[in-house]
Amino acid sequence: MKTIKGPAIFLAQFMGDEAPFNSLDSIAHYMAELGYQGVQIPTWDARCIDLKQAAESKTYCDEYQGKLRDIGVEVTELSTHLQGQLIAVHPTYDAMFDGFAAPEVRNDPKARTEWAVQQLKWAAQASQNMGLKSSVTFSGALAWPFLYPWPQRPAGLIETAFKELATRWLPILDAYEDAGVDVCYELHPGEDLYDGATFEMFLDYVGGHKRANINYDPSHFVLQQLDYLHFIDLYHERIKAFHVKDAEFNPNGRQGVYSGYAGWADRAGRFRSLGDGQVDFAGIFSKLSQYNYDSWAVLEWECCIKSPTQGAAEGAPFIANHIIEVTEKAFDDFAGTGADEAFNRKVLGL
Repeated sequence: MKTIKGPAIFLAQFMGDEAPFNSLDSIAHYMAELGYQGVQIPTWDARCIDLKQAAESKTYCDEYQGKLRDIGVEVTELSTHLQGQLIAVHPTYDAMFDGFAAPEVRNDPKARTEWAVQQLKWAAQASQNMGLKSSVTFSGALAWPFLYPWPQRPAGLIETAFKELATRWLPILDAYEDAGVDVCYELHPGEDLYDGATFEMFLDYVGGHKRANINYDPSHFVLQQLDYLHFIDLYHERIKAFHVKDAEFNPNGRQGVYSGYAGWADRAGRFRSLGDGQVDFAGIFSKLSQYNYDSWAVLEWECCIKSPTQGAAEGAPFIANHIIEVTEKAFDDFAGTGADEAFNRKVLGL
């Protein structure tokens, strides 16, 4: 077994216009002082990274990582969540997702998708230049508007959507294979890959591509009422990244999973800061350790009640206290007999 690395933190939800959250240097210092050892980088934010330069220049990456190490943190993964979302967008969401793209490709879905593909490929090369094993992202979605089948979905609609999704992702997955980097999809409502069944479907259409993997985030499974511990048993070989995020589900006589269009604070299912929700993190860290997950535990802060600064301050010790220093010996080694084959045969009466 291997010991999970951390604590680490995803910077996306913390970047802002005010110091210390308005530059990579200052936010890295801030997080290091809180006890974080790693930072996950949102590659769409120019304050955090020049993705094109990182893809093209090993020197840039060496200097980038050296600067962060001097501060006391290291890069865990590069995130392309927003760019990944744009690999596949149903027209219903065109206007709402357009802001994720560079200004020059907005209002042009074809150009926007081409831009997103290039961004993903740059992230593959940048990850290789940094010596990273994994990158985290979203899959995008063509079928999501048809989640609940009323009226009945046309026969073959989901199959057509997943075939197209696979066609768009296969060249990207191949680029990550060339770079030696895993693509870790965050299984998330709003994406076509949102649970184990949809991930398996996608795997079938991409021929079981070895670079198609999972960014495990239990909070999304709580809101779906999916068994997130059994999920690890089923898919641990594909779990190559881990977002530590809490959530709770409190249904009542008025609302359940869909929560009646309520805002986040009033929903039955809502995201919480670490320790304030219902996620069994002791069980999760135990299972991931049991299955030799050896990458980072990365806080993704999203809470509808607590401030991000308090959430970040509490998150580092919370993760540190859950990381299991795995044992290198069995608890009953003291009672071992040091047997050999002859002794074993004697014990068996042979």
